[in-house]
Amino acid sequence: MSTVRLKLGPTDHGQPLSLDDYESAEYEPGHKYEIIDGRLYVSPFPNFADTVLENWLWNKLQCYSKAHPDVINYVSSKSRVFIHAREKVTVPEPDLSAYHDVPLERDLRDIHWRDLGPVLVAEVLIDGDAHKDLERNLDLYFDQASVKEYWVIDGREIPEEPTLIQHRRYGKRWVVREYPFGSTFTTKLLPGFSLVINPRAKR
Repeated sequence: MSTVRLKLGPTDHGQPLSLDDYESAEYEPGHKYEIIDGRLYVSPFPNFADTVLENWLWNKLQCYSKAHPDVINYVSSKSRVFIHAREKVTVPEPDLSAYHDVPLERDLRDIHWRDLGPVLVAEVLIDGDAHKDLERNLDLYFDQASVKEYWVIDGREIPEEPTLIQHRRYGKRWVVREYPFGSTFTTKLLPGFSLVINPRAKR
């Protein structure tokens, strides 16, 4: 007996979905799809400039992870964050996420996104969905207790000269601080980590 797979596209934004239907559906290419509070959330697919900034930040975090595996031992550009505290199925997919204690020594087929909680998530914002990155995600990631910081690399004005917006968990709220292009960013979450906010910097 064959099962009919849903075919979904940008016009289906907001459609109620089960996790099974979301995971088995066929999607119109050229867009990013997530399930948020039990509904399909559609946003623009990243352009080339987005990938440049994403790769820049991934490389910096990956180098840090290799040097400090006791702080973060895995960095991913294709993660799924299951927000179990939400009433309905909610699985945002950040551009980058970093984890403290992924059990990499286990059979990798036994490790599932639903069982992992990142300590850091990050999004790159250039031509994408500003509401998603600057408003929606604030509530979502705050509901994920493992997330200590949420970063947005904001390149909307000049992609080559982005600003880093840091959201740091403090009690029952985020503390927000912006680091402009050319400044140096550090955080207590990652001791010894230093990031010059310039994707073209040599170091």
